[in-house]
Amino acid sequence: MESHVDNILNDLKKDDFQAYLLTQFTNVEYISGYRPTSFAFCIIKDDPIIYASKMDMELANNNSSIEVIEYESFDAIVEDLKCQGIRNMAIEPTLPFSTYVRFRDDFKIDSKTYIDKQRMIKTSDEIEKIQMATEIAQKSFLQLDILNNQNTEKEVAFDLVRLMIENGADKESFDTIVTSGANSSLPHAIPDAKTLDQPILIDWGAVFEGYCSDNTRTMVYTERQQEIWDIVAEAHDKAIKAARPDIKCCEVDKVARDIITEYGYGDKFIHSTGHSLGLDIHETPGFSTRDETVIERGMVITVEPGIYLEGEFGVRLEDTIAISKRGKVIGDLPLDIS
Repeated sequence: MESHVDNILNDLKKDDFQAYLLTQFTNVEYISGYRPTSFAFCIIKDDPIIYASKMDMELANNNSSIEVIEYESFDAIVEDLKCQGIRNMAIEPTLPFSTYVRFRDDFKIDSKTYIDKQRMIKTSDEIEKIQMATEIAQKSFLQLDILNNQNTEKEVAFDLVRLMIENGADKESFDTIVTSGANSSLPHAIPDAKTLDQPILIDWGAVFEGYCSDNTRTMVYTERQQEIWDIVAEAHDKAIKAARPDIKCCEVDKVARDIITEYGYGDKFIHSTGHSLGLDIHETPGFSTRDETVIERGMVITVEPGIYLEGEFGVRLEDTIAISKRGKVIGDLPLDIS
């Protein structure tokens, strides 16, 4: 975490800023090891500091690698910074407007993505945690015995979350999606109180020591469903093979999108091919048509092409890859669950 701070200090010096203000919980955790449960102001400067709420002081003191002091008032923070000679600062792009307006009268402010750029590249320790989260999630999925399950979508989702926690997860990494039949054409369907229909699409992930996993599998039953599944599987596999350092993220998206388009379903692939993950389930960069970020070693990105036939069904297949010489799939769950 010291290196994270040092890298940001170097960015600040290059751009002639004196400090960098963070309030997003996962950004504070990334820098310090302490994830707030209430508000916190993390200010990266030569001697970084976190202003934490009173209810968080014990937690912060136990976990933070950065000095923590108790928040007294907003005016006290401003006065502290002024006394240290700080006149300008960078802010994270996600800083709430209500917080920004309280600083703008006293400091020259500009939005910078220093923290996002840092978080794009995962350390070996971060990748190990994502691998562990994936192992927990995949083990739990296999324990469901989906093909013989007569429970409702809601019950299956509940059981999957319970199993992940029993197997060592902190929690689910997002609201687990269990959907079936015609509802599977909704990419972010909410589990319903109905018995599983066909096909069955499950999108799930676990959190392990703060780090997320993400997988999707679709179980198909008819010749028509299998036809669409095969197309999505081809797009999934070829996009993973295409992912490597020094090409742009949008090029990987194009590989998956071109395959689905060639089969006549281009307009049914209605989201990007993938997103980075880490402390948050959605991070940057992503495999999308507009993302021209050059892929680097250490990036961890999902590959999740899909085809959604409105009123009929949908198919999505998703794995997470870690970039080294090429993209390597994290986990060993087969695509075909039958």
